[in-house]
Amino acid sequence: MMDEYDKPAIAQRFRGFLPVAVDVETGGFDPQRHALLEIAISIIRMDAEGRLLPTPPLSCHVLPFLGSEIDPHALACNGIDPDHPFRAALPEREALARILTPIRNAVRSSGCNRAILVGHNAGFDLGFLQAAVERNNFKPNPFHAFSVFDTVSLAGLAYGQTVLARAARVAGLGWSSSEAHSAVYDVEQTAKLFCKIVNRWWELDPERRWEMVTDAREDGT
Repeated sequence: MMDEYDKPAIAQRFRGFLPVAVDVETGGFDPQRHALLEIAISIIRMDAEGRLLPTPPLSCHVLPFLGSEIDPHALACNGIDPDHPFRAALPEREALARILTPIRNAVRSSGCNRAILVGHNAGFDLGFLQAAVERNNFKPNPFHAFSVFDTVSLAGLAYGQTVLARAARVAGLGWSSSEAHSAVYDVEQTAKLFCKIVNRWWELDPERRWEMVTDAREDGT
């Protein structure tokens, strides 16, 4: 067991939860019926000064599960061709192993208890991820079952914007419409947006920052 004083600082920042940005591209809106087609993650880390930083994304194309449906309107939006010969998609279970195993390792090495999903409209991403986990009986799932950090709410508070593209522009991150709606690009922007908002709050209240670290060490939370 890792002593509280020896744990990396990020283990004390969010009650033992490790933030991981997630974006999925799908064949529709129903996680039980529609196919999961692409997933990307960016694990959040913390530097020596307590600032959050996104790691390079990890992504995977996913084969539609047996009996799944694909809405043509969804493909028109995300531009995915499920039958493209060079897509190199993996079956769901293999895709989950490729994506979730590094998260498990990061949770363990960071001294955290679980991962917590960071997403833009995070419930959508969590719903599709959980449905895939349940279909494949993939255990253990490193993510908290229902708690999330939603950048829709955070960006609405910080910038008055709830659309990812608009929030990214106001935050000074820029936005490429030609790259949008790919899981890799969207997760990169979501992770950067989350880190920028949290870091800004951190910088604005240094006294509270010190209190949080001190309290965490005193009560072991």
